[in-house]
Amino acid sequence: MPLRRNTVLSAALGAALTAAVMLLGTSVPSVAERARPPQKDGGAENLGRPDYGVCRGTDPDCYHDWGNFDPTTDGYRVLVYSRTAGPRHAHLGPALAPGLNPPLTPQHAAQSALVKLGAEHDFAVDWTEDVTQLSSPSRLFRYNAVIFMSTTRDTLDDAAQTALRQYVRGGGGFVGVHNAFGTEYNWEWYEGLLGGANYYDHGRNQPGTVVTTNRRDVSTAGLPARWDFADEWYNLVPFPSQVRVLAKVDESTLPEGPQGGSGHPGHGADHPVSWCQYYDGGRSWVTTLGHAVEAWTEAPMTGDRYFLDHVLGGIESAMGRAPFCR
Repeated sequence: MPLRRNTVLSAALGAALTAAVMLLGTSVPSVAERARPPQKDGGAENLGRPDYGVCRGTDPDCYHDWGNFDPTTDGYRVLVYSRTAGPRHAHLGPALAPGLNPPLTPQHAAQSALVKLGAEHDFAVDWTEDVTQLSSPSRLFRYNAVIFMSTTRDTLDDAAQTALRQYVRGGGGFVGVHNAFGTEYNWEWYEGLLGGANYYDHGRNQPGTVVTTNRRDVSTAGLPARWDFADEWYNLVPFPSQVRVLAKVDESTLPEGPQGGSGHPGHGADHPVSWCQYYDGGRSWVTTLGHAVEAWTEAPMTGDRYFLDHVLGGIESAMGRAPFCR
C-alpha cells in the first residue's frame, strides 16, 4: 500500500511539473520577442531595433559637457549643410558654389529661411555645400549645432564623417531636417544619430494633420494639439527607438493614405514625424517634415508658421540655448 501511494504521488508531481514547464514556455517571451518593438495599430510591424553601441536615449547622462562651447563669449552659431549627391529637393534651389556662405538666391528657399530665423532670433547662421568645411572637429566646434538640410546620399567623405562623429561626441548639436533621412544610408552611426531610424519610402505628397504628442519640449510648447500641414510623410525602417517622440501624423487624415512607393504600408496609429534624443555625447533633434518649397517661404501654406516655429525650437534646444528634449 505505501508503494502504491508513492507511485501515485510521483506521477502527480511529474504531471504538475510538466504542466508548469508548458505554461512557462507559452507565457515567457523569447529574446526575439522581447527585442521586438511595439506593434503598430494597423501599420508596419517588426521594423527592427538595432543596437548602435553608444549611450543614447532621453537620459541627460548621455551628454558630454566638456566645455567645447562658450556662448557667453562667442554667442550662438549654426552651420547649415545642404550638399546633395543624389536627388535634390526643390526647396534647396540649385547647387551652391564651393566655400562658406556662397551667394543665395530666392530659389534657395530652405537655406534662406534658416538664415532669416537666425537673424530674427539672435543666432548666427553659416551655410555650405562644401564638404571641406566639415573636414575637422575644430571647424565644427565653432558651431553650437550642425543642421543637415535635405542632404542626400553619400554627402560626407571620410574626413567629414570622422569630424562629425568627434563633434557630436564632444557635446555638439545635430538637427536633421526632411531628407537628412536620405543620407549616408550605409553608415550605422549616422542612422543611430537619426534616432535609430531611416527613410524607406513615403506616401504621396498630400495634406494631413500633425498631432503634437509632447507639448513640454521647447520645439512643441507653442504648437496646437493638432495642426494641418502637407508633406510626403516618410515611412521608416528601422523604426525610431529610445527617443522622445514630439509629433506624429494622423494617418486617418491622409486622403490618399500612407502607403509608400516601395510598398511600405505606413505606421498606423503611431507614425512619428519629429523626435529628439541624446546620442553618443551630443544632442540630436530631427524631423521628417519640410518637403514643400512653400513651407520655407512667404507663400501661403497651411501650417507653415507652426512648422517653422517647430524647427526653430529644435535648433535652439539642440544648440543648448533652451532646455533639450523635455
